[in-house]
Amino acid sequence: MSLHASETYAHPPESSTACRRHHLDGSLVLSELNPGAVIDQPRDASVPLTLLTFGSVREVCPKCEQTHLKLVLRQDSVRMAHLFCADCESCFDAHYRDGAPALTI
Repeated sequence: MSLHASETYAHPPESSTACRRHHLDGSLVLSELNPGAVIDQPRDASVPLTLLTFGSVREVCPKCEQTHLKLVLRQDSVRMAHLFCADCESCFDAHYRDGAPALTI
């Protein structure tokens, strides 16, 4: 599956900063997700999918190892919040080492 995405930048909600403070060690565990399971693809594969991102996070893509991941929250075509690599078009879930979800607001 090929994911075509263009991006728009938006500011994160205020509560996301408060959530990050609960886990001061900052170490995230990333798990790759099937893009088809988290993003609804347009019926016409030639139509680019527009994802609204909420900025880059400090974590680097574990697949291509060079690009900072972008936060994608739930929206029209996105079923669940996840981290997205714009270079290799991979999607990741994130949780803290204690098992708590990192992308829940």
